[in-house]
Amino acid sequence: MNDELQALEQMHTWDLVDLPPEKSAVGCKWVYKIKTHSDGTIERYKARLVAKDFAQEHGIDYEETFAPAARLTSVRSLLAVAAIRRWQLFQMDVKNAFLNGDLVEDVYMKPPLGYDHPTDKVCKLRRALYGLKQTSRAWFSKFSSTISQLGFTSSPYDLALFRRVSDSGTILLLLYVGDMIITGDDLDGITVLKRHLHQYFEMKDLGFLSYFLGLEVSSNSNGYFLTQAKYISDLLARAGLTDGTIISTAIETNARLTPHDGSPVFDPTLYRQLVGSLVYLTVTRPDIAYAVHVVSQFMAAPRTTHFVAVLRILRYLKGTPFHGLHFSCHSILDLHAYSDADWSGDPTDRHSIIGFCFFLGTSLISWKSKKQTITSRSSTEA
Repeated sequence: MNDELQALEQMHTWDLVDLPPEKSAVGCKWVYKIKTHSDGTIERYKARLVAKDFAQEHGIDYEETFAPAARLTSVRSLLAVAAIRRWQLFQMDVKNAFLNGDLVEDVYMKPPLGYDHPTDKVCKLRRALYGLKQTSRAWFSKFSSTISQLGFTSSPYDLALFRRVSDSGTILLLLYVGDMIITGDDLDGITVLKRHLHQYFEMKDLGFLSYFLGLEVSSNSNGYFLTQAKYISDLLARAGLTDGTIISTAIETNARLTPHDGSPVFDPTLYRQLVGSLVYLTVTRPDIAYAVHVVSQFMAAPRTTHFVAVLRILRYLKGTPFHGLHFSCHSILDLHAYSDADWSGDPTDRHSIIGFCFFLGTSLISWKSKKQTITSRSSTEA
């Protein structure tokens, strides 16, 4: 808490003022988190001060709130391009990223617990504190204007992907809140970019990319490899399956689950937590996408047969924790796609299930398994 308060004061996050008669002050709270390395060891204990945005009023405390964040398809595409071009991948982190955003609106906040202040004063925020509805937008606007000074522009397909092409080469930067991936063939330009960012923000240069948003990145002479082994290990521990048996497939052949199978589960919250975690695992595991699609349909009222299906996916993952995506350097920048569908495969509403996947060269970058919203009258229509 002391470190966080010190950082807030150094960045002049607020001024202590009297609360105007026509204004109200939003509350705040401390949120605690243990940050870990990719191997599970503790990196540091973190405390973050968060504003209670539910007390904000639209048109008074905030206006626009939207801010882009890097799409996971863009992360995979960036790795595929870097592998094919044989570019190095670098990672940087902005400390207290949101606090760099300038707050346009007048927002007043009650002083936080542990902060020494006069009892009759409130905090008038100068910076976009965590938790405010406009915080993400303010930070992204600040970062965009800063990096544009070096000639970077946002991609029209993903506004969080910044690109600069010059006579010296190409540089790509992908931003997800305060985490960024940098790659390209202009290494001198990348050095200048890092130096430029250090001038405006408190940056941490993490060297070569190895761990990003819970995704583990490794490299060898054949390209890059993307996995979520630690995430799987944590998920198995949460489900109590660390010592469970292994199954060779994620779902039974010709499995047909319905909303009325079995009896209601004892703990629906656990079911939803496990399925939510499995959804994030599909970021690097297309082999479980269909199975996760099936169990995701019963989040509202899960039953015992559905929970058994979830446990089967987990047991499959236990036997394949290091499976993931390979981005080969022995490939070309050639985009191609495949799609397929069954015909009225859902036993409840007779809707068809469709699936598609996109490859950049030999690297899989995007996929989905989804139920159609209509009833197909033929296999061709499906």
